[in-house]
Amino acid sequence: MLVKLVRNSHLALIAGVFALSATSVTAQEVTLRYGHMHTPNSIAGMQAEWLAEAIEEKTNGDVAVDIYPNSQLGRLQELAEAVSTGSIALSHNTAGAIGSLYAPFAAFDTPYLYRDVDHLMKVMDVDSSVMSTLNEELAAASGVRLLYAFYFGTRHLTANQEIHTPDDLAGVKIRSIPFPIYMATVEGMGAIPVPVDWSEVPTALATGVVEGQENPVNVVVSAKLNEVQSHMMLTGHISAAQVIVINDDTWQSLSPENQAAIAEAALEVRERATTAMQEAEASDLAQLAEAGMQIIGPEEGLDVDAFRTRVQARITEEFDSQYGDLYQLISETR
Repeated sequence: MLVKLVRNSHLALIAGVFALSATSVTAQEVTLRYGHMHTPNSIAGMQAEWLAEAIEEKTNGDVAVDIYPNSQLGRLQELAEAVSTGSIALSHNTAGAIGSLYAPFAAFDTPYLYRDVDHLMKVMDVDSSVMSTLNEELAAASGVRLLYAFYFGTRHLTANQEIHTPDDLAGVKIRSIPFPIYMATVEGMGAIPVPVDWSEVPTALATGVVEGQENPVNVVVSAKLNEVQSHMMLTGHISAAQVIVINDDTWQSLSPENQAAIAEAALEVRERATTAMQEAEASDLAQLAEAGMQIIGPEEGLDVDAFRTRVQARITEEFDSQYGDLYQLISETR
């Protein structure tokens, strides 16, 4: 999907010569490529379009954004690396995936870490006491800068059987995002974690390569995973923010005026996408139930405390020595 098209033959020639670069530049215009893994109809996909529209408006057309959804420009790891190398300018991804570029970022996707969504969003604010320092470290280490983050939803477990406790997942293969903190989370839940890129999840579920997965409700709805999964367990194990990153060289090449305009656009989209996700969660869950998916919560016997205890023990074992100080700073954020 191209949110902004090249408008004349001169720009078309430049775009053709530099088709593989992150930006196409003339005296009047910079065009940034934004690649992501989600469907355009998901909130994650829509917020990318909102950003493109807001940037064009606020920069008076000086900066355009071309959007490539559905993993057209690569998988999770490849998208993170593409922003780092500058082959694309923008992407959104999980904090854990950005942790592959700079390890401390993975800590932001630690399960059962935040008190509530408000706490999560205060921590993930680009100007928060936690993030302001880490963002500069991320840019120095990887050439990637956090532009903003929005509430991506709370992750729940789905499977083709009813699950009540971690013991029910013994021997069950659950898809994991292919990064360490997610693998450890699924293992802590009692399952066998199987790393599968998001682009392959529907097929992996349909063919039995994995027997379940975990994701926010909006992702399950927009990807129609209820067609290949019969039960959703409201484990609520990760309250997640999706992080939108920009290549730092690209950012530094922009004029101060355009940087300020893009930062303003980012703030507006962050709030709009977060609100949209919060409003969608209840209706999306109802939609899944109406479609026949069985929703299993505490009233249906789901032992959330047992999942929390097991997962936190597994995370402590592997990550506290690495992220303990950061966890403390996150806990102290008010």
